[in-house]
Amino acid sequence: MSNPYVPLLILLALGFGFAALSVGTSLVVGPKRYNRAKLEAYECGIQPTPRAAGGGRVPIKYFLTAMLFIIFDIESVFLYPFAVAFDQLGLFALVEMVLFIITVFVAYAYVWKRGGLEWD
Repeated sequence: MSNPYVPLLILLALGFGFAALSVGTSLVVGPKRYNRAKLEAYECGIQPTPRAAGGGRVPIKYFLTAMLFIIFDIESVFLYPFAVAFDQLGLFALVEMVLFIITVFVAYAYVWKRGGLEWD
């Protein structure tokens, strides 16, 4: 009997090999013209300003936006399998999914009311 993990290991080896080959090829073939602008940190066109030794303070809005993204991303992860297997799950799963969506929308309304979605 063959091991059922052999195809997975082959796929993993192929993926790692492709990544290593791509990085190695870009190092050998790619241009090597470095200048001051390319060595700077990418700042989206905004001129970088000096920061404090500890890195300075980051506005909490960035973290709130990331948390909101994670919440709604997780919601979609739960909704896709439910939509695919809806016929087999029955009424109990429908009630549970409605409660889940209501919980997510309550959190969404709270964030909206507190101004978490506004960019100042």
